[in-house]
Amino acid sequence: MSDLYWLSDAQMARLEPYFPKSHGKPRVDDRRVLSGIIFINRNGLRWRDAPRECGPHKTLYNRWKRWSDRGVFARIMAGLAAEHGEETSVMIDATHLKAHRTASSLGVKKGGVDA
Repeated sequence: MSDLYWLSDAQMARLEPYFPKSHGKPRVDDRRVLSGIIFINRNGLRWRDAPRECGPHKTLYNRWKRWSDRGVFARIMAGLAAEHGEETSVMIDATHLKAHRTASSLGVKKGGVDA
């Protein structure tokens, strides 16, 4: 797949200070896993639809879940925003996220508003 997203060496160097320390067993390749997580989120895919090149989908999900719960991604975003130097608000647009196919009919099934 030529349209895969891979973090560059410079990008990884900027992100590494925010990574939690590895205790015990070494982590799977951070570049591969983070690139896979970004690819999944960018394209709105299910974890099972992750390309083979990114590794097992379970690994991607587990890293995303653990690091999200520990606030690692929030620290990365805050740290990168602080490096930029602007004192403005940062807004993330999530309009690309898909609604579930039954989302439009939920109100009708549960006695929603009469039209």
